[in-house]
Amino acid sequence: MKQSTAAKLVSVTIIIGAMYLLQGVLVPLLFASLISVILCPLTVFLEKKKVPSILAAALTVLIAFIVISGIVWFIVNQVIIIGSIDYQFQEKYTEIISALENFFMTRFNLQPTDVWEWIKEQSQDLINSVTGYVSVLFSSAGNTVANFVLMPLYIFFMLYYRDFFVAFFYRAFPNTPEDKVSNTLNRIYYVIQSYILGLVTVMGIVAVLNTIGLWVMNIQYAWFFGVLAALLLLIPYIGIAIGSILPAVFALVTMDSGWYAVGVLVWFQVVQFFEGNFITPNIVGGKVSVNPMFAIISLLLGSMLFGLPGLILAMPMMAVLKVAMDASPEWSAFGFVIGEPEKQYLHKKSKNRRKRKWRIPSQYRNRK
Repeated sequence: MKQSTAAKLVSVTIIIGAMYLLQGVLVPLLFASLISVILCPLTVFLEKKKVPSILAAALTVLIAFIVISGIVWFIVNQVIIIGSIDYQFQEKYTEIISALENFFMTRFNLQPTDVWEWIKEQSQDLINSVTGYVSVLFSSAGNTVANFVLMPLYIFFMLYYRDFFVAFFYRAFPNTPEDKVSNTLNRIYYVIQSYILGLVTVMGIVAVLNTIGLWVMNIQYAWFFGVLAALLLLIPYIGIAIGSILPAVFALVTMDSGWYAVGVLVWFQVVQFFEGNFITPNIVGGKVSVNPMFAIISLLLGSMLFGLPGLILAMPMMAVLKVAMDASPEWSAFGFVIGEPEKQYLHKKSKNRRKRKWRIPSQYRNRK
């Protein structure tokens, strides 16, 4: 047993190291796998309409490419429009710092100090260096896009050869009953599809709510900022919080009062509260049964392994991993601890039973 456990740990370590070294190939493949699962019903629908399989797969990829290109065009076009207008960010930022300085001087009878001067200098240096950070960001984004050039080709082959790939899993596990392999593959398919379709629905609702709030506050480009923040829901837990910073800063430098920026932050937090507690649980529900602690751990590990794409891939990959572990007797305990605890482990009545079961030895009781 010890040798078996040690061998498993060594194997997992080798696999993680290989994934890190091959991330340039693996990340597009993983994204292509997720997207192909979503697009599979469209391919099946076209095939039922007597469209040849190869043409059905090609049309599906083309439709997906047009939709994604439209979203990218919308974002890039709005960025170009906003960037072409001179909002004098640096000057207004300096005005805000001076206004804060005057506020503290008048309200608390404070005098300017070296700290304030240092803050102003650092703020101006930060504004001046934004261009450099943006250029580095777009440079790294260019490398990422280069790695994703082959992704439509991957999606096409995954859709066209889907029966061939399914047959591979039956051959890879010859000692496992075919029904169990089939149920596991169907469960993985269901989990991925339910998660992504539910996430798209949630993003649409959040985009509308974000836009309504920005529109009521008369913030320019409300649709752009609302949709952009909703798209960042691809990063669980922190996406919408990150998405609120950009419109808040924009409101701070374009509106005549700083309260608009505060209003943007408050409204986005309200939307995040409803999204996390009502919208997502009712739409996605328990289809991706990963408890919050391991969801956060998966985000950290995904970020360390693949960077920003890892944050997006973390939740669906953890859900797939849980399904695979549940299907394996050797790993089922790990699948159990990754999933959502059942009510019997949280109910107050079961608390006393657990206390009686996990009795603390007498020599450790009442120690201070």
